[in-house]
Amino acid sequence: MAILLGVDTGGTYTDAVLVRDEREVIASAKALTTRQDLSIGIGNATEAVLSQSGVTPDQIGLASLSTTLATNALVEGQGGRVALVYIGFRERDLDTHGLTEALAGDPALVLSGGHNHAGSEAAALDEGALSAWLDTEFGVSAFAVASQFATRNPSHELRVAEMIRAATAKPVSCSHHLSAKLNGPKRALTALLNARLIGMIARLIEKAEATLIRFGIDAPLMVVRGDGALISSAQARERPIETILSGPAASIVGARWMTGATEALVSDIGGTTTDVAVLRDGRPMIDPAGAQVGPWRTMVEAVAMRTTGLGGDSEVHVIDEGLVGGVTLGPRRVVPVSLIALEDPAALHAVLDDQLRNDTPGEHDGRFIRIVPGIEADGLGPKEAALLERIGTGVQPLGAVLRNRMDGAALRRLVVRGLVQVAGVTPSDASHVLGRLDAWDAGAARKAVQLVGRKRTGNGMRLCPEPQTMAQMIVDQLTQQTSLALLETAFAEDDHDFGLPPAQLARHVLMQKGLDRHRGLVRLDSGLNVPVIGLGASAGSYYPAVGVRLGCDMILPEHAGVANAIGAVVGRVTIRRQGTITSPAEGRFRVHLETGPEDFFESDKAMERLIDVLKSDARQTALAAGAEHLQTGMTRDIRTAQAEAREVFLEATITVEVSGRPRIAT
Repeated sequence: MAILLGVDTGGTYTDAVLVRDEREVIASAKALTTRQDLSIGIGNATEAVLSQSGVTPDQIGLASLSTTLATNALVEGQGGRVALVYIGFRERDLDTHGLTEALAGDPALVLSGGHNHAGSEAAALDEGALSAWLDTEFGVSAFAVASQFATRNPSHELRVAEMIRAATAKPVSCSHHLSAKLNGPKRALTALLNARLIGMIARLIEKAEATLIRFGIDAPLMVVRGDGALISSAQARERPIETILSGPAASIVGARWMTGATEALVSDIGGTTTDVAVLRDGRPMIDPAGAQVGPWRTMVEAVAMRTTGLGGDSEVHVIDEGLVGGVTLGPRRVVPVSLIALEDPAALHAVLDDQLRNDTPGEHDGRFIRIVPGIEADGLGPKEAALLERIGTGVQPLGAVLRNRMDGAALRRLVVRGLVQVAGVTPSDASHVLGRLDAWDAGAARKAVQLVGRKRTGNGMRLCPEPQTMAQMIVDQLTQQTSLALLETAFAEDDHDFGLPPAQLARHVLMQKGLDRHRGLVRLDSGLNVPVIGLGASAGSYYPAVGVRLGCDMILPEHAGVANAIGAVVGRVTIRRQGTITSPAEGRFRVHLETGPEDFFESDKAMERLIDVLKSDARQTALAAGAEHLQTGMTRDIRTAQAEAREVFLEATITVEVSGRPRIAT
């Protein structure tokens, strides 16, 4: 019987599972994710699961990887430095459509060219301007290219990509390869984010493949896509943007496999994010508008999921305004103090003790910083370079490194690039103080939580000097923010339109009073009407209270902590290809293909041509992904209009889906 290895690389933990013949989990293990060298965490988790089970490497017929790294990178604004070539648009479109914000200082060129709705050239491509621009040294890791109406005629994108590769030998992301839909600015954003992720995902896959070789595992490596389907590692390298929401999508597949539930909310808490999705009729809902991650709405087909910057490693912020005060969590992830203390316990405890001896709380008490080794530091400004040199080696107190507000801005840029990590108090530290976790240094956690509680609120009093009470305040806040995330998803996906935005409905006084079971002249009751499947390593610690708060059944599966890794190996390869037929003139039907538009005088002939191309492409891609026993499905969306008592063809969109189980090595 086949043994399948599933691995999930998350922001804090790397999980590994062994599943026998897609029916039984025979072993699972966790190891800390080692960002400086991902192969260490992958290797530790794989070694542990092999040791537990007694399975030998030659028995493993398939390995599959899911990851939250791409999701976390977009939520935290991280990734490589990239350049955008924007063809056929106006300079001000960069600001209008949010591309300037997404570029975050990275270079861009607005170039003449592009096509019209029918696929005809709207303006000649300015190759001279592109050549001159490419002579500049930008220090970028990849390029993104987006042209006006490239899904109707991609020739300008393809030519620009060809010139970029010839001049720089750098990877290029073309927007029409990532989506067949219109909306050039949104495709440009998707291509830009894809380019930014290429280096990060390539390193992850290389480390995973090297680990398999080191253990003598001769099995194909698959990667989970954002819709829960599997693709080959080579395909994931080319289109890393498709792995956003990979980990959460795998967790939904795993949740369905473990529980058999058909109607539920699935909530997966990790170190960085909480991901909430809806399970209906046993299938995850697909977001028709494209995956939303952090502030970015992409054109990537993915599970309809609301991703919130809330996890076990979310940064704790003290609310120092108002008379009561309190805390809020996220959206940024920091390294828990209890975890970073393991690197140099004596030195870190000495710093915490010194800070506790000071009568006046410091702005950066309980916070530390370190350099992440092995990350390229190209294109840094002088302030960032100077700050890196000041940090040096080892773990440093943040207050000893930051000297002014300009240093703070430089630090934020280094964090965005993934070059440094900040450590601070998190819910994981609070859980160590409360005795719910004992994985790391509970003593360091207690001191750091005490430092946070010494900060003063608007009334001049300290927030909460007693560490145990302060820790409970942090965990209670996680319960509250998790409940809001679940309610927002429920309101967004409910069949009834309540007339207000989901976030406003979740926080509405009537909703919150209903959760409190208000009893006055008015009786109010509210909550969720479906169960919640709680996933993640810390779900058992945090989610029972969430279930009580929302008045719903909270399902915590036996293997909730490794649901992502389970979902990674029980999924299917699914390839979708979509194409369009337009009618530029009556009696003419234009098929828009990668090779350029083709015209027909009969709609049936045009349909036949497009279907043949889509099926061939989808089947070849599925086979390249390692799928077998292929099944093919197809949908047609044909738009017509009535004109003088006759039906006139306007446009047709055809979607072909080819799926199969990944081939298992024998």
